[in-house]
Amino acid sequence: MNRRHSLILRRAAAALAACALCTAALAQAQSQAQTQTQARAPIKTIDIYVSPYYEAAGQQGARPRVAVFAPLDALLASSAREDVERARDAIAKEPDSLTPMTLMVLAIRLYDVGLRDEAVFWFYAAKNRYLTLEAVLDVSHPSLSQAGHASRSFLSLAGPYINSYAFCDLDKQQRLLRQSIAWTQQHPYAALWMQQLPAKPGDRRQNFAQGLQDIRDMARQEQDHLADPKRRAEYQAQRKARHVDEQFCWKD
Repeated sequence: MNRRHSLILRRAAAALAACALCTAALAQAQSQAQTQTQARAPIKTIDIYVSPYYEAAGQQGARPRVAVFAPLDALLASSAREDVERARDAIAKEPDSLTPMTLMVLAIRLYDVGLRDEAVFWFYAAKNRYLTLEAVLDVSHPSLSQAGHASRSFLSLAGPYINSYAFCDLDKQQRLLRQSIAWTQQHPYAALWMQQLPAKPGDRRQNFAQGLQDIRDMARQEQDHLADPKRRAEYQAQRKARHVDEQFCWKD
């Protein structure tokens, strides 16, 4: 089995077993799992490609290719946990100017080195950063279209991995989600206020506030959905039937 084919199989197993709202995808994941012996094995790395920013290593011990923020690319590409932690600390210290793609790669690499709760937080922070960017700036403009496309690709490809782990513990997932929203309010993306970047109609700060409120509303809807005991039990039964917990809820 060649490297790319192996990555595609692992990506499919993760991508189609993501969350409470994806019943059809879960069914498809189960069908694929029946034909792939590795489908129920613990998934310990996020093996995705988002050109030109990220390419997963593809084999144990190898280094991914990272090109999101030159001063931190080498640390983010390292297989050593302490290097990824150093990158995390640098990002946490001065996060306001960093792109959603940088935060996405941080989340992926935190997952890869076993810091999965932190991966969930930073993935949600990255998602929120992109959603607020989309609320304020015109991501269809040529100057922003590549970044917009890349951010959406990260969300669609890495999201199933992150959420499949995050929803192992629903209460923890909700707590990390709330923390990420508070972080987003405290650390708006500096690019939102750059006048040289094309904006949507209206006041930028008002649009940011509305984007943040939309994120809060989505989080509240998710919380209400999962608060219902019947829905929660059904969701957990689906995960068990699809072997998602075997793939993502393993302990170190």
